[in-house]
Amino acid sequence: MAPESTTLLDRPRRSPPPPLDWLTLADAFEVACLVRCTPPPATDTRRVDAGTYRGGIAEFNRQDAAHRMRQLLQRLDVPVEHELTTGGLRRRYELHRLSVPREHRSAYAALLEAGWRQGRRELLGGPFPGASTARRVWRPRLAAAAWRAALLAGGRHVRRHSLGIRLADRDLAAVLIRSAALLEVPAVLRPGSGCFLVSVANGAHRARITESAALAPAAAC
Repeated sequence: MAPESTTLLDRPRRSPPPPLDWLTLADAFEVACLVRCTPPPATDTRRVDAGTYRGGIAEFNRQDAAHRMRQLLQRLDVPVEHELTTGGLRRRYELHRLSVPREHRSAYAALLEAGWRQGRRELLGGPFPGASTARRVWRPRLAAAAWRAALLAGGRHVRRHSLGIRLADRDLAAVLIRSAALLEVPAVLRPGSGCFLVSVANGAHRARITESAALAPAAAC
């Protein structure tokens, strides 16, 4: 019998997947941020295989968040089904449930995982000496994508002096802080009860964040 060390050395090594191109990265990263902004759907909590991206299911209480995710998935060639539920008596509410068909969920999860991992590394890993023109252009776009997702799907915490976003995801909170810095806006991170609060001051800082996160025609670089 061959020694265990020899057997281990003989095993083929898996090569890491190639990095996503910038345009695909921006879309996949924004979808990942949208999903991370929301709590897991109740029907997913019993699934042992749901993982970070919840078995291809996401629920939003805002129509514009659901429509943005559908738009991004369409650009990424990922099919998705959109189900709308309304309820309440005196206070009506809408629940938008997006679900990726089962046969596409593995590819969807792999794409979002790659987009999140690569986008997070780009935003938290800088500065990059001698960075290419593409990187200098796209890093602020990734920062804007993170804030766009948070403004659409995060828990708004609006006060007289600041705009805040409540998040349960620590990594996403850190990404938003770094993203604000890339957009030349100071942001504050405070722990809350079971969540994290990322806030920016009203006035010029809030305006810069919202203007940067506003939707604009995508341009390849």
